[in-house]
Amino acid sequence: MILDLFKLDGKVAIVTGSNTGLGQGVCKAFAEAGAFVAGVSRRPSTETAEMLGDKFYNIIADLSSCDVIPRIIDETLAKFGRIDILVNNAGIIKRQDSIEFSEENWDSVLSVNLKTVFFLTQAVARQFIKQGGGGKIINIASMLSYQGGIRVPSYTASKSAIKGITMTLANEWAKYNINVNGIAPGYMATNNTQALRQDEERSADILARIPAGRWGTPADLEGAAVFLASAASDYVNGFTLAVDGGWLGR
Repeated sequence: MILDLFKLDGKVAIVTGSNTGLGQGVCKAFAEAGAFVAGVSRRPSTETAEMLGDKFYNIIADLSSCDVIPRIIDETLAKFGRIDILVNNAGIIKRQDSIEFSEENWDSVLSVNLKTVFFLTQAVARQFIKQGGGGKIINIASMLSYQGGIRVPSYTASKSAIKGITMTLANEWAKYNINVNGIAPGYMATNNTQALRQDEERSADILARIPAGRWGTPADLEGAAVFLASAASDYVNGFTLAVDGGWLGR
């Protein structure tokens, strides 16, 4: 049956940024599809844990440093015994005019959004190869993987790079049955867009361009995440799927 291809029964997923927003939505979707989830967050993912119960295990880690990566792998293996899926969702954004943009704002965003993503992905891929049988990696990109944006140069740089490394890692790791793909969310109602949504003029401009006529929600991302994590996407490699209410087609 075709729907069986979308099941994640018994799979183990690591999802970063599991305490709120898109990450919490992905955790929920994976658990409902049958997976166990190790959610990584800087603060306790209390609400997610209450929502998912025994399907969820919270790893508290600050992804601004790569030093936490071995512990994330070790704790997941100790709890669930294997790793099958990685979702690199956690990210930060700093808004400042590019003419004044600080080195601190540049480095902090690139560290979380790109450096740690790459080296966590590398560590998980090594575990996939050790286990045999392949695995699924999903990198959360952005509309700014395709566009320039305004006042967010380091975020745009990081998300453009995420789309790029998604392709290069797919090229290198497909031979191990590792699928590396991305999701580019459109303008979503999350913590990262709170400042935009509170700016009446910017919010109105954004909504006017979205054919769907609304901000996206974490639920809008769930189907795409389950698809890319499941056997239904076994021949999908190196592609970044836009979930944007039609923004890029406008």
